[in-house]
Amino acid sequence: MSVRFEESAPVHLPSACPLDCPDACSLDVTVSDGRVVAIGGSRVNPLTEGYICAKVRRLPEHLYGPSRLLYPGIRTGRKGEGAFRRASWDEALGLVAERLRSASAKRGEAILPFSYGGSNGYLSQDTTDARLFYRLGASRLDRTVCAAATGRAAAGLYGKMTGTAIPDYVHAKLIVVWGMNPAVSGIHLVPQILEARRRGARLVVVDPRRTRLAESADLHLPIHPGTDLAVALAVLNWLFTNGCADRSFLAEHATGAEELERRAAAWTPERAAAEARVPAEDIERLARLYADSSPAVIRCGWGLERNRNGGSAVAAVLALPAVGGKFGVRGGGYTLSNSPAWREIDGLAAAAAQAPATRVVNMNRLGEALAARGSDSVDLLFVYNCNPAVTMPDQQTVWRGLEREDLFTVVFDPVLTDTARYADVVLPAASFVERRELSRGYGALVLQDAAAVVAPAGEARPNHEVFAELCRRTGVARADDPETADALVDALLASSPRAAEIRRDLDARGYAAPEEGAAPVPFVDSFPRTADRRVHLVPEELDRESPHGLYHFRTEPEAIPDAGRFPLALISPASDQTISSSLGELRLERVPLAMHPDDAAQRGLADDDAVRVYNALGEVRCRVRLDAELRTGVVLLPKGLWRHNTEGGTTATSLAPATLTDLGGGACFNDSRVEVAKADPA
Repeated sequence: MSVRFEESAPVHLPSACPLDCPDACSLDVTVSDGRVVAIGGSRVNPLTEGYICAKVRRLPEHLYGPSRLLYPGIRTGRKGEGAFRRASWDEALGLVAERLRSASAKRGEAILPFSYGGSNGYLSQDTTDARLFYRLGASRLDRTVCAAATGRAAAGLYGKMTGTAIPDYVHAKLIVVWGMNPAVSGIHLVPQILEARRRGARLVVVDPRRTRLAESADLHLPIHPGTDLAVALAVLNWLFTNGCADRSFLAEHATGAEELERRAAAWTPERAAAEARVPAEDIERLARLYADSSPAVIRCGWGLERNRNGGSAVAAVLALPAVGGKFGVRGGGYTLSNSPAWREIDGLAAAAAQAPATRVVNMNRLGEALAARGSDSVDLLFVYNCNPAVTMPDQQTVWRGLEREDLFTVVFDPVLTDTARYADVVLPAASFVERRELSRGYGALVLQDAAAVVAPAGEARPNHEVFAELCRRTGVARADDPETADALVDALLASSPRAAEIRRDLDARGYAAPEEGAAPVPFVDSFPRTADRRVHLVPEELDRESPHGLYHFRTEPEAIPDAGRFPLALISPASDQTISSSLGELRLERVPLAMHPDDAAQRGLADDDAVRVYNALGEVRCRVRLDAELRTGVVLLPKGLWRHNTEGGTTATSLAPATLTDLGGGACFNDSRVEVAKADPA
C-alpha cells in the first residue's frame, strides 16, 4: 500500500472518503508535483457513480490553506488566542508524554481523551489511541453527540439489523424521508429517489423545512421540532385500528405488538396534529399511503433524535415497517445506519488493550466535566477528530472550562480549529489522503482500503503513528503491539472470519461487501440480531432506560430556564458546506439566521437586519434572512459553524442545553428554545 510521491506530471490516484457521511465515496485524486490539485468521484464504489459532493471537492483548500497546521506548536499567549511557538515533534511529544505520565500516576481518570468521527476510518480512531488511554487508566468517553438515541433504538428493536440498501430504493413504490436532507448529506440517495419516482413511486418528506425534496414530494409534513414521536404513534395507531397491521408477520417475527398497540391507542391523527402543528388529514394521508404501498421504505435520518423524545421517536418510526408488513421484498423496510453490517470486524482489535473500569464521561456534558473539581476534575484534555468548542452543547460552559489555566490541553488536528486555539500543545495531523485508511460506509455497504496519495503537508503525521509513539514514551507500549498501518490493517481484518475473502475483494475490485452482501433484503438476507431473531417492539431494556417508559411523549422541553419566554424552536441541520464542523475553516462568510417572514414581521424585523438570538443559556449575534420555506415558529442556524461565522463569535451550541435524550444519552440540540430581537447598534 505504498505510493511514490515524486511525480511531476499530473496523475490520477484512487482514494476513498472516510468523512462523516453515509455514502463512503470512492475518489479519483489528481496529483501534480506532490500536491493534490483536484478531487472527484470514481466508480469503484458503485454508489458513487463518478461524482462527489462540493464539500470534498474543496479538499485541496483544506490541505494547503492558511489554517493548515504544518508543525507542532506550544502555547505562548492566553488560552483562546491561538498563539504558539514552533516546536519539534520531539519537544512536543516529550512534553505531552510527561504530562500524561504524571496525570496517570496521580489519577488516571483526570485524563479525558475527547474525539468523535471527524474521520471515520478504522486507523484514525480506536487503534493505538485507545491503547494509550486504556493503559493509562484514563476516563472513557461516551461518544453521544450524534446517533446515540438512534443507535439505542435500532439495537433494542432490531439488534441493529442491516437495513435496505440505498440502490434498492429504485424498487420502492413509496419512499418516506424522515428527518434527513440527502441533498446535503448522503447525496447519492437523491438519484435513487428520482429514478423511483420516474417509475411511479410516491414521496413523503417529514421535515420542518421545505427542502428541495420536500418541494417535489407528494406530501410534505413540516412538523414542529420534537413532535416526530407523536406523528409516528398516530400512524401506528391508524394502522392498528384500520385493519392495516400485518398481524401474521407480527405473530411470527415480533414481540410486544399488543403493548405497542396499547401505547399508541391514544394517539389519533387529530391529537398528533395538535402537537405537530400540521393538518390531521395530512397525517392520515401518510398512514393511508403507507398502508397501501408495497414496497415501501423509510429513510430515517438523525434529525428526529435530537430532542427529549428522540429515542422513542426513532423507535416508533422503525416500528412502522414491522407493523405495516413492509419487509421481505426488495425496496421495502427502512434504512438508518448500516455500519453494523460490518460488526464482523472488531473495531478495537488493533488496540491490543482492554477498556479499563474507569469512569465514563458523556461528551454532551463536557462543560460540566471541565467545571468539576477535586476527585472528579479533568486535568488533561486530549482532543482529536473533534472540535468541541463549537460542537458541544452549552457552549459557554465549555469555553469556561477550556480557558482554565490549570487544564493541560492537547489538540491533534490537520487545521487550527476553534478548539486548538485553547490548546497548550497543538499537533499537526495528516489528512486522509496523506495516510492509509481502512473505512466502511454506514449507508453504502462497502469497506475500502485507501493508500496515501501524497506525502503529508509540512510535518503532519498520521494518528496511529503519533499515538504509538506516545505509548512508547509513556512506557505502556508492548513488544507485540501492532503499530504500523500494515500491521493495524492486518489485525483488523484478522478479527473477521472472512479475512481472506475481504482482502481478496479489496485487492481485486477496490472494495468489499459485508457477509450479507451489498444489497441484502431484510427478512430474506438479513434478520434482526436480537437473541431470538425477532423484532422487539417494546424492548424491556429501552422501557427501563427511558425516564417515563418507551413511547412516552414529553411536550415542551424543560431544559431552558423560563422556557415560556422563548417561543421559537431553533434547529441546526447539516449544511452543504461542512461535514459536521470539518472543513469549517473554508466557510469564511458570516452566516445568517433563517426565519419565516411572518415570525420576523411580528418582531419588526426585515431581511438582513442585525439580530440577537438568545435564551437563558447565551446568545448569538448575526444577520437574519427571511425564508418562507421554513415553517413558522422555527428558526434555523446550521451546525458546523465556526466562531468566525457569526458577529459575536458564538454558534447555535451556545443556545443548546446539555440535557440528554430519553435513550442513549444523546444531545438535545433541537430542544433549544429562543427569542430573536433586533440587535442594538454597535
